[in-house]
Amino acid sequence: MAQRDTFLHLFAGGCSGTVGAIVTCPLEVLKTRLQSSGLSLRPLLQVQLGTLNGAGVIRPTSVTPGLLQVLRSILEKEGSRSLFRGLGPNLVGVAPSRAIYFTAYSKSKEKFNGVFVPNSGLVHMSSAGFAAFVTNSLMNPVWMVKTRMQLEKRARGEKKMNALQCARHVYSTEGVRGFYRGLTASYAGISETMICFLIYETLKKNMADSHFVSPNSGSEKGASDFLGLMAAAAVAKGCASCVAYPHEVIRTRLREEGSKYKYFFQTGRLVAMEEGYTAFYRGLIPQLIRQIPNTAIVLSSYELIVYLLGDASH
Repeated sequence: MAQRDTFLHLFAGGCSGTVGAIVTCPLEVLKTRLQSSGLSLRPLLQVQLGTLNGAGVIRPTSVTPGLLQVLRSILEKEGSRSLFRGLGPNLVGVAPSRAIYFTAYSKSKEKFNGVFVPNSGLVHMSSAGFAAFVTNSLMNPVWMVKTRMQLEKRARGEKKMNALQCARHVYSTEGVRGFYRGLTASYAGISETMICFLIYETLKKNMADSHFVSPNSGSEKGASDFLGLMAAAAVAKGCASCVAYPHEVIRTRLREEGSKYKYFFQTGRLVAMEEGYTAFYRGLIPQLIRQIPNTAIVLSSYELIVYLLGDASH
C-alpha cells in the first residue's frame, strides 16, 4: 500500500511537471540562448565620447541583447517552432526526475531525522541536497541533450536534429563523457535546491504554527492552505534562484559544442574576465518567470496528493 501511494504521489508530480514543462518551454529556450556565449557580444553600439579638443570619438562597445530582441530574432530567423526546441528530452526527463527527486528526498529525510533534530532546517537542507545530487547524477545526459537542442541554430525551414540524432551526435563527437558536461555546475547548483527547500519548509512550518489554515478542524485543509503552500513555494524558489543563478550560466557554457569552456572554475573566470559579473545573471528574468509558477504548481500538487492519499488511507 505504501509503495502504491508513493507511486501515485510521484506520478502526480511527474504530470504536473510535464504540464509546466510544455507551457514554459519557450521561456526555457530564451533563458538558454541568453546564457550562451553566442549572443554575448552582439550587437555593437557606437558611443560618442567627448575629447579635450572638442572632437568626437566613435568607440564600439558590446551590448547584451535583451529578452525581446532574442525572441524576435528566433521568430524571424528560425520560426516559432524553435521556441519548443528540447521539449522532447524535457518531457522524457521531467517525470523520472521528479520521481527520483521526491523518492530520494522523502527517504533521506527519514534517515536524517534520526541523525539530526527532527524536521529541522539542517534535515531539510541535507535531504534536499542529497536528492538533488542523486537526480543530477542520473539525469544529466537528458538535460545535456535538451540544452544542445535549444542552442542549435538553423534557418527557418532547415531540418533540425531530433533528440535521438542529437544524442548520437554528442556520443560520436565527444563520447560518453560528453553527456556529463556541465555536471560539476549542476552539483554547484545543489545549493539552490537546499536554499529553496529550507525556505519552503520554514514558511510551511510558520504557516502551520500561526494557524494559517482553513477554519475547519486541525486535520482538515482547504483551498486557502494549498494557495498558501503555492505562495511559499514561489517565494522560496524566487529567493533561491536569485542567490544561486550563476551556476546555470556556467552550466550552459560548459554544454556548448566546441567551446573554450572546459571546467567549472575556468568557465567562471573566463566569463567574469571577458563579459563582467553581470553576465552571470543573463536569462534570469525568463528563468524566474518560468521556474516560480512551475515550482509552485509542482510542490503544491505534491502536498495535495500526499494529503488526499494520506487521508484516504485512514
